[in-house]
Amino acid sequence: MEDRMTAQQLKNSILQMAVQGKLVPQDLNDEPASVLLRRIKKEKEELIKEGKIKKSKTESFIFRGADNLHYEQIGKEVRCIEDELPFEIPDNWEWKSWGEVSYKIQYGYNAPAKDTGVIKMVRITDIQDNQVLWDSVPFCNIKENEIPDYLLHNFDILFARTGGTVGKSFLVENINEDSVFAGYLIRTVYNYNEINPKYLKYFMETSLYWSQLKKGTIATAQPNCNGQTLSKMILPIPPLQEQHRIVAKLQELEPLIEKYRIAEEQLHELNSNIKDQLKKSILQYAIEGKLVPQDPNDEPASVLLERIREEKQQLIKEGKIKKDKNESIIFRRDNSYYEKINGIEYCIDNEIPFEIPNSWQWARLNNIGNWGAGATPSKSNNEYYSNGTIPWLLTGDLNDGYITNIPNHITELALEKTSVKLNPSGSVLIAMYGATIGKLGILTFPATTNQACCACLVYKPFYSKYLFFYLLANKRNFVKKGEGGAQPNISKEKIIKTLIAVPPLKEQIRIVNLLGKVI
Repeated sequence: MEDRMTAQQLKNSILQMAVQGKLVPQDLNDEPASVLLRRIKKEKEELIKEGKIKKSKTESFIFRGADNLHYEQIGKEVRCIEDELPFEIPDNWEWKSWGEVSYKIQYGYNAPAKDTGVIKMVRITDIQDNQVLWDSVPFCNIKENEIPDYLLHNFDILFARTGGTVGKSFLVENINEDSVFAGYLIRTVYNYNEINPKYLKYFMETSLYWSQLKKGTIATAQPNCNGQTLSKMILPIPPLQEQHRIVAKLQELEPLIEKYRIAEEQLHELNSNIKDQLKKSILQYAIEGKLVPQDPNDEPASVLLERIREEKQQLIKEGKIKKDKNESIIFRRDNSYYEKINGIEYCIDNEIPFEIPNSWQWARLNNIGNWGAGATPSKSNNEYYSNGTIPWLLTGDLNDGYITNIPNHITELALEKTSVKLNPSGSVLIAMYGATIGKLGILTFPATTNQACCACLVYKPFYSKYLFFYLLANKRNFVKKGEGGAQPNISKEKIIKTLIAVPPLKEQIRIVNLLGKVI
């Protein structure tokens, strides 16, 4: 069931076929793309000559050489880009940069949004589900002689250049009132008689588009990219007649993809209902507060966490641990969850995985224990290993249970001279990367670990065995967090930022006692 293609994957696959020339058949009678591109080039040169558009000093020109390889020319510099092209295209298609096929790539007008003004100004927030919500579009003040430069026209393509929507595109159609476009948008102007507007829009939904956009996006708190990112982007251009056929086929398939998406959602909902009825596991029951009954006489988790904070402060005062610069407190208000960090409150409703009893609290893992990774003493120094008596755990020794045997050992000298740390009995361990990622264990004696293992010594009076079972219940989530790289990897930072549902201390003990009987 997990291998089933999702609706989005199906759409992505169809779009990929479209831009590779595999969705509709080629027609030898079609005018080759090279001919229409020569017309576009000539029209651009004419517009530059007339002073209607400016010539770009950095515009890319892509062409096939006499050796049938692809080259890119920027100014006087020419280089072969054959190895950079992502896939092969039909012979009557051409690779071009976005800057080559467009007449102008233009930033929007910067002005404050007003309730009244000279003309309406479309912002990215006014575009939802590929439609402009004209009732919400504000006005702006702009000089009359500047309006023509920013006036929107049918078949313009708008592109979000900053924020969470960076890269999202919109094909302007059916304009029902004059409007300019805002500064956080970029407009691309082209000859829509030579390039099918909807072909360009479909291209802007492909993985090729998004991968190029990602490379050109500056990753900051507010992601952004510029017109150069769009201008340098390469795209495959089919003959115009084939563009029309591709668009027609994609429009024909869209309702079928939508039906598939709806069926997928219905299946997901059905599976969720089954899971709700059966419950995935006893562990899940336990961490949701459904395994043992709550006792109103129990000291609530909020008091427990306050005692833990006092314990932390004492350890900091004694110099045993460092002060946490991002100490957080999670609380509930107005039926929402908030996290307070350095005096600033953040709503974290989207992070909360499930509801918990009123006597429980949410916290981050770094708030209930001191976490640290291990180390590997230099293998070239035999004095660190020969006749060692201190257990040194590798992640392969983790067994999702109590650790009663560790075959490898290091010496007192290794403990003294390297960054390896001795973890006390009762420490909870988790593997951070490799084939054992997410594997767990509880030490039954003091031991060190290698750097692939993260250890937690809980702050008193938190119950370490409850932490172990909570991590065990979330093992799949840790594995998922580590996906995406050549080697699965969850950092200490990812671990300590994970949420934990904290029961009252007495309920932690009741949960662990019952789990100990059945697991």
